[in-house]
Amino acid sequence: MVLDDSLLNLLTERAKQYHDDTVAMRRHLHRHPELSTEEVETGRYIAQQLKQWGIPYQDGLADTGLCAMITGVEPDSRCVALRADMDALPITEQTGLPFASERAGVMHACGHDAHMACLLGAARLLQETRTLWKGTVKLIFQPSEEDFRSGAPQMIAGGVLENPKPQHIYAMHVLPDLPAGKVGMKAGQYMASTDELYLTVKGKGGHAATPELNVDTVIVAANILTALQQVVSRQAPPYIPTVLSFGRIIGEGRTNIIPSEVHIEGTIRTFNEVWRKQAHENITRCAVETAKAMGGDCEVTVDHGYPFVLNDAEATQRARDLAGRLFSPANVEELPLRMTAEDFAYYSHLIPACLFRLGTANPDQKGTQSNLHTPEFTVDESALLTGVLLMTALGIAG
Repeated sequence: MVLDDSLLNLLTERAKQYHDDTVAMRRHLHRHPELSTEEVETGRYIAQQLKQWGIPYQDGLADTGLCAMITGVEPDSRCVALRADMDALPITEQTGLPFASERAGVMHACGHDAHMACLLGAARLLQETRTLWKGTVKLIFQPSEEDFRSGAPQMIAGGVLENPKPQHIYAMHVLPDLPAGKVGMKAGQYMASTDELYLTVKGKGGHAATPELNVDTVIVAANILTALQQVVSRQAPPYIPTVLSFGRIIGEGRTNIIPSEVHIEGTIRTFNEVWRKQAHENITRCAVETAKAMGGDCEVTVDHGYPFVLNDAEATQRARDLAGRLFSPANVEELPLRMTAEDFAYYSHLIPACLFRLGTANPDQKGTQSNLHTPEFTVDESALLTGVLLMTALGIAG
């Protein structure tokens, strides 16, 4: 459906009129964060808002998720899905905001509070204008994006992409690298696949003063870490971006004790499924054979995570065009490839999809330029108006 100027102006006027309400929803959600799989009160709050506006919904998807449906004129003519994630992170907030998290050690440090508030704001506008546009809009409130088990596959298994099946699906994610008022787009591959790696190096522990009697697992682990970097520097195709990083090493020895086991944990991220599988095999072989050459053993577990995010060219162009009309082409930026991951990827490999970025930075507001997943992170709330408008427009004409 084409979004005419009169409807566009009406949506802009209403979004501005309700902006304070959108901010209030975001602050409520920020004050009451819940971890992955625990989004019970979050789901109830969302349901309460939907009920208030007369929007039908189904809850209990992936335990705590919801799917709402808004039908316009000729509801069978088209269907677009809009998705927001619900979960928070195990981080102690240090923003000093008056609406800071009231749950110790839990914080919306990735902007999911803003995502939900923008989708709720869009739901309100879509419901109020449903006699002015054609088709059906699905609103997906998805739990457990931050959990490696991921809420997206569970929502999909629960039928969120069926009856009716959307032609396109859209989601947004805040970006503190981008100024508030701007949005970012990238067609094609955008965010990486991600897998977790767990290595257990086994040897023979003993007194550090008699290394000849031991199989030193610390030294074996160090050699494995060094050798594994060849998976990226010498084995990965140079035209396929790949990152292999290790962030945790546990060797429960002492200054004078060599441990019998060392545990190593890391991640591999890339953009090609064939190479992804080969990389897993290469990592396992390299770690096992390096340990064996030094008289030890190594057990490798690869925990498969999200695939890469694939932004459909047509869906992304629609989002780009609508954003240009709403905010001017100068406020729509081209995004670079990112090695971070998002479980929206699961949707993107099933139906044409677009994940765009919402700029939330303001150099005059503390914390809005802090990175995602940090205790100081927050957003410039003026960006919520941008998010509500674009999500609404995508529901109607995406």
